Amino acid sequence: MQLISVNLGRATAVDCTDAEGGVTGIGKRPVPGPVRVRTPGSKATGLGSGLEGDAVCDRRHHGGDHQAVYAYAREDLDWWEGELGRELPGGTFGENFTTSGIDLNTARLGDRWRVGAELVLEVASARIPCRTFQGVMGETGWVKRFTQVVRPGAYLRVIREGTVSPGDPVEIIHRPDHDVTVELWFRAFTTERALLPRTLAAGAAMEPAAHERARLYMEKHGAGAGAR
Repeated sequence: MQLISVNLGRATAVDCTDAEGGVTGIGKRPVPGPVRVRTPGSKATGLGSGLEGDAVCDRRHHGGDHQAVYAYAREDLDWWEGELGRELPGGTFGENFTTSGIDLNTARLGDRWRVGAELVLEVASARIPCRTFQGVMGETGWVKRFTQVVRPGAYLRVIREGTVSPGDPVEIIHRPDHDVTVELWFRAFTTERALLPRTLAAGAAMEPAAHERARLYMEKHGAGAGAR
């Protein structure tokens, strides 16, 4: 398991974002490193990205402690290359880390990774696609298609700050005792709301806003599919 590339984005003007100033940092490109990864702070008032030199422009919906790093697997990019008939270099999906040897879709919320010698990250949630993502991809119906395939990639929070470079090893150093995977979380918060109660098993590994949404759903509708 390793880090294939570390990808940073600059604020770029586009016509497919609601961010102030009409700019986005989604278009990321690999850099040679080393890159410092730190805790960015709150979504609205913090640094945005966990990676120094990386732009997060729409801080209403992106960035902050629970979305400090976005990781996407090279294996999933390769699958999409076959589907779309085009090359997808690291960073194309706006990911900070392009990984190899890790099935991000079956990663559990609360999994902890050591990346390189210092950095420790924790899996926090899945990426939910937006219209900016669709706009930069230039694929008709991209949000729906991406959602249906359920290869969302993972957002991670920073547990211990550190410096990383392409080629660094990735080691899973902790796995929690529950079954809330990135895939399950994604399905629950997109197309299968009856799964929301099951996500509560992730406890504090789920960001507070998502935890509250799942709790309110269960309060209103009961455990439903979450009991099975």
